[in-house]
Amino acid sequence: MRFKDKVVLVLGGNSGMGLASAQAFAAEGARVHLTGRNQQTIDAAVAAIPGSTGYAADIADPAATERVVQQVEQTDGRIDVLYINAGVGGFAPLEAITEQDWDFVHAINLRGCVFALQKAVRIMGEGGAVVVTGSIGAHGPLEGNGTYAAAKAGLAMAMKVFAKELLPRKIRLNMVSPGPIDTPLLHRNPGMGPEDVEKLKEMMIQNIPMHRMGTSDEVAKAVLFLASDDASFITGADLLVDGGLIELG
Repeated sequence: MRFKDKVVLVLGGNSGMGLASAQAFAAEGARVHLTGRNQQTIDAAVAAIPGSTGYAADIADPAATERVVQQVEQTDGRIDVLYINAGVGGFAPLEAITEQDWDFVHAINLRGCVFALQKAVRIMGEGGAVVVTGSIGAHGPLEGNGTYAAAKAGLAMAMKVFAKELLPRKIRLNMVSPGPIDTPLLHRNPGMGPEDVEKLKEMMIQNIPMHRMGTSDEVAKAVLFLASDDASFITGADLLVDGGLIELG
């Protein structure tokens, strides 16, 4: 029970890796708060996690995140663990990128995450831990991935800076960068239909040294490790959970 009596906030905890992590935190004794944009999936997540609380909030709106932080503060007084997982995909080659798509992806994957961290650390104390979902997209070029990769690469460097800034407060900040994980996000890429998604999955599997896609539960295990005292001497790290794709591919 590594998180007994810990207050955990999972931003983007209503599906995929966020939901798997929220469930795992709760199973290890945490008091879980989670957010999402879809009330139906939020309600389902809360129903599946005893004692949890859900909030409808778009991470692209810093004011919405601030309201969630205020509600957590009123309920539990603090945040011990923050997992910033909210994100969206966006595949398009250079010629097809629109300003609207670029701004949409960056508002969530970069800008929203940065301001979510700013809002939440206000009620975090010494010994607090932050985990942020990055991506192997920040580590290697993939055709059509420019918009998403730019946002995640910017996020990776920003979080390294913030990890250093948080050292005097004894708050650790690490990233987990998943590779090809079969989550609902994969099926919500703007401009991609079901056939496009299947072709993308096949292409990724062919390039993964382990010859399979990862699962949300496998990412959750990495998230909980980085958030726990097992990783007490780790900060500023970016843990690749990618079946060896970046290092061995």
